[in-house]
Amino acid sequence: MSEICAKCGLVKELCVCETIAKESQKINVFVEKKAFGKVYTVIDGIDKREIDLKDLAKRLKSELACGGTAKDGKIELQGDHKNKAKGILIRAGFSPDAINIR
Repeated sequence: MSEICAKCGLVKELCVCETIAKESQKINVFVEKKAFGKVYTVIDGIDKREIDLKDLAKRLKSELACGGTAKDGKIELQGDHKNKAKGILIRAGFSPDAINIR
């Protein structure tokens, strides 16, 4: 038997909740300097109730070959990966217009 989405009540195969959630996000990607001059790419503005941040962080870390974490509603990646991260977010289904690089 198929699973049913808790948000819309449709069968998981027909559910579009996550697609709608990805299109309605306003995502900021920026670089931040931390202790000892280390540079981090921070991805902010993703609604953690709609999108699983840990899974998205895992995908970004894997494709960018870097360390990082997902905490406080943000994804932090070690190093300057602004432009590459935008490409990965677009491939993950986020709207290119919704991603703001600072």
